[in-house]
Amino acid sequence: MIDINDVKKGTKLLIDGAPYTVLDFQHVKPGKGSSFTRCVVRNLATGKQLERTFKSGERFEEPDLEFKEMTYVYGDAELVNFMDSTNYEQLAMNTSALTDQLPYLRENLPVTILFFNGRPINVDLPTFVVLPITYCEPGFKGDTATGGTKPGTLEGGLVVNIPLHLKEGDLVKVDTRTGAYVEKVNK
Repeated sequence: MIDINDVKKGTKLLIDGAPYTVLDFQHVKPGKGSSFTRCVVRNLATGKQLERTFKSGERFEEPDLEFKEMTYVYGDAELVNFMDSTNYEQLAMNTSALTDQLPYLRENLPVTILFFNGRPINVDLPTFVVLPITYCEPGFKGDTATGGTKPGTLEGGLVVNIPLHLKEGDLVKVDTRTGAYVEKVNK
């Protein structure tokens, strides 16, 4: 059991039967009345954030969470398949549960899968992934001096703003947390 007074950022709590992680918290001791803790928590299964206030002394169970390193193998319209490289077990998840992660998935990409009560609920991607540009407007001579950007479509359908001098086939590093272009990667 976890006492609300012992929470810190990153603490995992079981709230109303669902696993949550604490993103931010504030212990409040008003002049009158009992103290309480205001927390911003994120549901680990749905990704939704909410703010909750808990009375001092409230206790929570720790959720039954397991993190497993796996590798993305392949996907289709309905299922995405991952493989555990230690025992070669395969796991299939519905694409509808991974809409935010789908554009970043490439063959052999290492990921961390979060299990709650033995059931997969989330996929944590690496912070950066390298993807090829599949479509972009051509750059024009002299465009590079301005430092401007243009939209580029990457493998997987993700559209990011890229420098004007990049062309189709170039590899770019993308931040999976923000979906932003980071840098060009040499082949």
